[in-house]
Amino acid sequence: MSMLENATIAPEAKRWLCEPCGFIYDPEEGDPDSGIPPGTPFEDIPDDWMCPICGATKADFRELEPDEDFPGM
Repeated sequence: MSMLENATIAPEAKRWLCEPCGFIYDPEEGDPDSGIPPGTPFEDIPDDWMCPICGATKADFRELEPDEDFPGM
């Protein structure tokens, strides 16, 4: 069984913001269209994963604070 199949989400799981386009990766939702199942923490996503909206790399994401929402979201 792979790490992604065993993914579990912690109650304090962080959301991550794609700075180029504003997409928010939410571990509760994952990115099923890219093979990332719900419950996958951002840290467990393969390094070659890209933003499903703009194609940015993981390095272009930053962690959102628990009470932070990106404007317009």
